[in-house]
Amino acid sequence: MPTRIGVVGAGIVGLAIARRLAQRGADVVVFEKEADVSRHQTGHNSGVVHAGIYYVPGSLKATLCRRGVSLLKEFCAAHSLPYEEIGKVVVARDEVEVVRLKEIEQRSSANGVPGVRWLAPAELREIEPHVVGAAALHSPTTAIVDYVAVARAMASDVQVAGGEVRFSSPVTAISSVGDRIGVRGEVFDRLVICAGLQSDVVARLAGDDAGPAIVPFRGEYYRLTRPSLVRGLVYPVPDPAYPFLGVHLTPRVDGTVDVGPNAVLATAREGYRRRDVNVRDLGRTLAWPGFRRLAARHWRAGLHEIRGSVSKRAFAAAAQDYVPALRAADLVPAPAGVRAQAVDRDGSLVDDFRISTLGPVTAIRNAPSPAATSSLAIAEYVVERMS
Repeated sequence: MPTRIGVVGAGIVGLAIARRLAQRGADVVVFEKEADVSRHQTGHNSGVVHAGIYYVPGSLKATLCRRGVSLLKEFCAAHSLPYEEIGKVVVARDEVEVVRLKEIEQRSSANGVPGVRWLAPAELREIEPHVVGAAALHSPTTAIVDYVAVARAMASDVQVAGGEVRFSSPVTAISSVGDRIGVRGEVFDRLVICAGLQSDVVARLAGDDAGPAIVPFRGEYYRLTRPSLVRGLVYPVPDPAYPFLGVHLTPRVDGTVDVGPNAVLATAREGYRRRDVNVRDLGRTLAWPGFRRLAARHWRAGLHEIRGSVSKRAFAAAAQDYVPALRAADLVPAPAGVRAQAVDRDGSLVDDFRISTLGPVTAIRNAPSPAATSSLAIAEYVVERMS
């Protein structure tokens, strides 16, 4: 009899893991609380296939991102899904950022990212005529896809391999049944939790109390009405003193270009609008000791983000650092996303992927970007360790 395995969550990571398990002969059931796949993080992300230039060499992010790119490209080709290598420039605005950009260049080399090259200002203009900077890195293999379409294709593969994807099936309790696991009145040999914004809540149902808590940050976007201002992805150099990347310009496979995001504390884990408030979610955030320590360190940056979130001009001003021709009138509101940011008890933001195992339960406790890029590689990694 094949091993019976439950998977909680029909986002791209949960579906990738379920697909690999089903194709290896397991009897798989995916539980999804929503009525369709990818209703949360997967369905609200930027659609970027990251090449792996930023990540600490040897980290899970670095290794699984590079492996994930190859697997995702093959998957899209096999399923006739769009995969467009439009390239990315990471732009330094001044000499301080040039020094940081050199460090990113070294990381990209250590991670084996192909084709990355340094650009002087004139070379940057050849690739992006409307973009200015003191220097830039060009990653020609950075791509864009439709991750919702990818997730639907993965769900189809699960079903073709004999697995089930059950919608409107929230997991609100997990029990031990001897050395097995009980979920929604059924018994499984193993359970994999890929619950995204609810990952800590579901992991605790299984007795996994030692990990970080999720603190949700809403990322708000505008859409560029003059998409011809950029040819590819335009990104800033990360500031090591600030926990989030900052505003960038992101073309999508449908031809639109998004500008953003900011990062403001969400008052609901699935709060995609400013007026969305969930008292229980907000109470959990405020009660977590790690959040209070995080807020104490970064309250000035947080206040800046809150002020900027109510002003289209603030978004335009941030984008104008890179694309001076852009005007506030070129921006219209676009859908927001919510980042499931894992925060440890000491207030540290969990940077790398974090995957825990407690008996027969495997929990994906932190899977921020580049998790979508890495999803098929994460599936390989998790399933190998379950064998």
